[in-house]
Amino acid sequence: MKYVLVTGGVVSGLGKGVTASSIGVVLKACGLRITSIKIDPYLNTDAGTMSPFEHGEVFVLDDGGEVDLDLGNYERFLDIKLTRDNNITTGKIYQSVIDKERKGEYLGKTVQVVPHITNAIQDWIERVAMIPVDGMDGPADVCVIELGGTIGDIESMPFIEALGQFSYRVGPGNFCLVHVSLVPVLNVVGEQKTKPTQHSVRGLRGLGLTPNILACRSTKELEENVKEKLSQFCHVPATNIVTLYDVSNIWRIPLLLRDQKAHEAILKVLNLESFPREPKLDEWVARATMFDTLQDTVRIAMVGKYTGLSDSYLSVLKALLHASVYCHRKLVVDWVASTDLEDSTKIEAPDAYKAAWNLLKVRTFHHRKCFTLEVEWCHVYDLCKILISIMII
Repeated sequence: MKYVLVTGGVVSGLGKGVTASSIGVVLKACGLRITSIKIDPYLNTDAGTMSPFEHGEVFVLDDGGEVDLDLGNYERFLDIKLTRDNNITTGKIYQSVIDKERKGEYLGKTVQVVPHITNAIQDWIERVAMIPVDGMDGPADVCVIELGGTIGDIESMPFIEALGQFSYRVGPGNFCLVHVSLVPVLNVVGEQKTKPTQHSVRGLRGLGLTPNILACRSTKELEENVKEKLSQFCHVPATNIVTLYDVSNIWRIPLLLRDQKAHEAILKVLNLESFPREPKLDEWVARATMFDTLQDTVRIAMVGKYTGLSDSYLSVLKALLHASVYCHRKLVVDWVASTDLEDSTKIEAPDAYKAAWNLLKVRTFHHRKCFTLEVEWCHVYDLCKILISIMII
């Protein structure tokens, strides 16, 4: 089993989940079988009781597991079916260790973070990585692991220590670390600044992990002199530094990795150079190109409680987006807060009440139909295609 660890530095929200998913896409296109694990350092055992305002939607897996939305990205990108054990949290790890301690499995030893918690993390990763998730028999070839949070966070320290030990457990040639960092551009001087990434890598190395590949988020492609500077100070070959600059749509991220030969760098670190195949991403190219050329729009009114954060309804939005592209339409979502439709709002905020109902009436009157869908999540995409097809006729 080969392992690819994706970490993040400088700030949160850089897109580690999309990066991890895209790495999986590129490696899968090279002919490898992929599985994924998401590590969330919070103490909750799962995401089921967490506010969508804090962490976005709760993604529900086929086995009923309520997990982080990044696992939804993994399933959509890689066409796999994950289990609740593919989401590791601090709460799950501590609960399992405490349960063993209560049963006396540690034979009277003092239970500590090192080695008991760190060993539990490593054992969990090895166990889950062997579970097939693509409908085929036998384990996958590569397990992509995303470590949530930012390097330096207190709550992630046990996981970083465990992953440092894990890299030695699996041995050289079986572990590749991809560090996602920020290279900001100051508007005053227009220069790409490498110092935040330098400090992030220095902190990562101080914790026992050395990055093999740098994935740098920036508004534009990294200049050559910037790559050379990062290579010199971060001890990473320039060929192993890729730029994840802003693109028009999410389907272009795997194409960025392919164009910058990120798959070759990863395969080399993992001693998988016997897979010389170029990634076949024709469908991704076609979908990304189609999205950029869409002109005609389809407008959907979305009523919800947590409309202040679009990630609260990410799966529904992705289903609508994919369905609209399938129907050759550009999606426009009109958000309507459900509280604005209540009778109490008519008295407390009549303008908001009127605007919300007017928006719904416009959408309903224009299409002569109002749809109420109560369906299983796995059928949302197909129903969205039917809905949009009816609306554009």
